[in-house]
Amino acid sequence: MAGSLLLLLDDIASTLDDVATMTKVAVGKTAGVIGDDLALNAKQIAGVAPDVELAVVAAVARGSAVNKLILVPVALVLARVAPWAVEPLLLVGGLFLCYEGVEKLFHGLVHHRRHPADESAAPPTAIDRKARINGAIRTDFILSAEIIVITLGVVAGMPWTVQFGVLAAVAVAMTVIVYGAVAAIVKLDDLGLRLAASRRGWARSLGAAIVAAAPVLLRCLSVAGTAAMFLVGGGIVAHAVPALHHLLGDLAGRLAGDGPWRALVDWLGGGAAGLGAGAAAFALVSAVRGAWRLRRGTEA
Repeated sequence: MAGSLLLLLDDIASTLDDVATMTKVAVGKTAGVIGDDLALNAKQIAGVAPDVELAVVAAVARGSAVNKLILVPVALVLARVAPWAVEPLLLVGGLFLCYEGVEKLFHGLVHHRRHPADESAAPPTAIDRKARINGAIRTDFILSAEIIVITLGVVAGMPWTVQFGVLAAVAVAMTVIVYGAVAAIVKLDDLGLRLAASRRGWARSLGAAIVAAAPVLLRCLSVAGTAAMFLVGGGIVAHAVPALHHLLGDLAGRLAGDGPWRALVDWLGGGAAGLGAGAAAFALVSAVRGAWRLRRGTEA
């Protein structure tokens, strides 16, 4: 009896050790996507009224947790039952990211043309906040799916218990890291204002610098978030389409060879692919919507 218990404890310890080791590997491989997730979510939440910023972050974090609760078991089932379906689903998600990126660029351009002098947007309404939250949760679902699939590739061939443990650990860590950082970023200006009201000179100087830097940081994150849609989505599309992947690889080889600029050229190639795929998807969706509206108008 004692021997069986010791064997069981040894198996548990071995499994936990494997989970810890593989989790470190998976986090390293998904670090870039986690950075994109952070930029995208900070962009989605930027501009929300200060008194509801944390509530919006909490709502998106809850939606992200639900995404993980769906994705982890689905990934485990797909890995067992239909591993061939993983790549097509990722391709759809990548195209959606590219489409959303082009849609944001288009609507931003249209808004700027219609309201060129309106530099300060009004605080979002409750409906706007709900739309932002839903949009952030949709984007999180795609990025989370990519991270889960990357993690699944890291633990391929491992026992089911290790796969589940690593997927669960990465899902929890990703949610805590991303939304903890987003909450800190969106409240950065509040911290600056508190420091600026301090009696100490160094604190007032630091607070003034933070208040001045916060809008710049949010604008930079907004740009980075849109770029991340094309970079991540384009990377997914390029890897899912072998001909495009080889074309971009050959082009990068001709432009940069195997030198230090190769990674940057690959990166920009994925972004260009994402922009092209998003533009094509946006044009197709716009044409379908236009035809549908025309048909409804004709029938009416």
